[in-house]
Amino acid sequence: MPDYNLDRLRNIIGEINAAYAKLEKVKEISKEEFLDSQEKIDSAKYNLIVVMEGACDICNHIAVKAGGHAPESYADCFSILEELKLLSPELSNKLKLMAKFRNLLVHRYSKIDNGKVYDIIQQDIPTVLEYVKTIDVYIQKEKQNAIKRDR
Repeated sequence: MPDYNLDRLRNIIGEINAAYAKLEKVKEISKEEFLDSQEKIDSAKYNLIVVMEGACDICNHIAVKAGGHAPESYADCFSILEELKLLSPELSNKLKLMAKFRNLLVHRYSKIDNGKVYDIIQQDIPTVLEYVKTIDVYIQKEKQNAIKRDR
């Protein structure tokens, strides 16, 4: 098993889950209510950044440890995990799009279409939970394989 920092990965997953829970609350309100509240918009943008930063941090950690090299971009990171057969092409592509949206949020925060932010939360954010579950399964398998090798 590559030398993963499991405590770091668990902490990042905790941050993702906490931010995800806040984004879930957005799913409970109408688009109109969301767009009428700058506070809800700002909170949603921040929590999207937290979720995607966490997903990318996990990706970078695994790509370096298992893939042997650092990705050139956040989107490239998910390509590496796809090459390592950790992610399906479909999941990898969804995450690449989300990573690109994260870049827009970070670098053009005030110029983002807030309706698109709402739509992403409604439709695309569950992709991150699928990713976290996929990574968790991978790490558990790697730990089991390491135990078997050590016997």
